Amino acid sequence: MTGGTLRTAGAFTTSDGTRLRVLDEGPADAPVTVVFVHGWTLTMHAWDRVASGLPKAAGSQPRSLRFDLRGHGGSDPAQPGSASIQRCAEDLAELVRARAPEGPLVLVGHSMGGMTIMALAEAHPELFARRVAGVALVSTSGGDLGKPGFRLPRPVAAVANRGERMIRKRLAASHGTRLSSRSRWLQPGMRWLLFGARPERADVAVTADWVAACHPANMAAYRETLAEHDRLAALAALRSIPTIVLSGLSDRLTPHSHARRIAEALPDAKLLIYADAGHMLPLERADEVTARIAELVTRAIR
Repeated sequence: MTGGTLRTAGAFTTSDGTRLRVLDEGPADAPVTVVFVHGWTLTMHAWDRVASGLPKAAGSQPRSLRFDLRGHGGSDPAQPGSASIQRCAEDLAELVRARAPEGPLVLVGHSMGGMTIMALAEAHPELFARRVAGVALVSTSGGDLGKPGFRLPRPVAAVANRGERMIRKRLAASHGTRLSSRSRWLQPGMRWLLFGARPERADVAVTADWVAACHPANMAAYRETLAEHDRLAALAALRSIPTIVLSGLSDRLTPHSHARRIAEALPDAKLLIYADAGHMLPLERADEVTARIAELVTRAIR
């Protein structure tokens, strides 16, 4: 591709016929493409601030490619049996082949998006060897998510996990297309579960909106695949690639201990842990996250 500036909001159809909503922005001849992958129950818009701030932070305008995972946002629901991290990784591989077939890539994943990148490395290590010039793993985990502790006393966490499993069963049996028609009732829970100290009210509200719009049965199925996720070994494909690992000290879903385990598997990675921040670093610490990704972009260009 040469010349011109892209800003295309459209769709991409995967090999199994699932339509994904895609946003493609930046110069058509940019020297590097940044691919953003969002987390469970969220949408591509969780990356809005980071993507919009990246050109200024990097001193140049890379191309950015964002999409809603199947069962999320404006994408089609996942077909039965396909709401999994592994399938999301294949969607990512197909999207890159079709929309960014040449040039260096910087892959950025938040939460389940980071796990999707790990699954991509597991299934397609050759892509990392040939084209991936940088990786950012934000508020994510290499595994051990079956019974999260939520930063609660162990007996209380056990009760919370039992309750969550009961809710998961009900969601799995749901025939609805969205979790809830209203999101306000979700805000207190989102505030406690996903954010650190002093979040912006608008951030809590929009996060609740994203979660409310999530496909219920897909939401439950993805929770199962999160519990099964075990991909620290897949990080071997990243050992020669510049990588940053970012975590919030107050993250209840993927605690900073998970980030430390990822960093132990990648001794040359840069590990940064943010005090008073929770799980939603792309919102809570947008400027810092943008700056760190900009470092990867600048390095990839050089």
